[in-house]
Amino acid sequence: MSIAENIAQVRANIAAAAREAGRKPEEITLVGASKMNGAGACREAVAAGIDALGENRVQEMTAKLAEHAYDGAPLHFIGHLQRNKVKQVVGKAVLIQSAGSLELLEEIEKAAGKLEIVQDILLEVNIGEEAAKSGFFPAELPAGAEAALEKSHIRVLGLMTIPPAEAEREENLRYFDKVRALFLDMNEKLFHNSLQVLSMGMSGDYEDAVRAGATMVRVGTAIFGSRHYT
Repeated sequence: MSIAENIAQVRANIAAAAREAGRKPEEITLVGASKMNGAGACREAVAAGIDALGENRVQEMTAKLAEHAYDGAPLHFIGHLQRNKVKQVVGKAVLIQSAGSLELLEEIEKAAGKLEIVQDILLEVNIGEEAAKSGFFPAELPAGAEAALEKSHIRVLGLMTIPPAEAEREENLRYFDKVRALFLDMNEKLFHNSLQVLSMGMSGDYEDAVRAGATMVRVGTAIFGSRHYT
């Protein structure tokens, strides 16, 4: 199937999952996770009406920007972001989904301040509390949110999470429910219910994520096909 056909199928699946949960399909933003796919594939996704494109790697993102791969769609940064590469992403990506530490918030604030812009971010939640993965542990999230609120060049739009890769479906569903609960609690207590984005769910579990309340899903292989790592 073509990228356009894959996007149509993913949207149909999202719509069905949304209706099961009593939600409207248009509430869900579809981000095409275009890691290891060239500029041509990105342009195909844009032509097919993808809502946004998301990149995991700064070097790859920078190369594709030079090729105008994302023209016509918002660009999100969705991967682990190293502090020394923040300035290459701030102002280029309309949304940084992986702001997962106090130190990273500081770097984003500095870079955005130099550009005199406000950078939209999502706070990344390490819901499985995995030592090798970035993101705020649930207990650290309030402090992260409060730190972000103090910064004049950062705007928090919501939360993002990636459950542990080895989690079985039932466990995955519990992780999604936990992050949604954190989202609702933080939104009420700190953000006056202004947060709109709950980004969770990828190719293997985006339908479950929609049923659990995700407003944004990040879909790669189900749109672009299998990645070939070398």
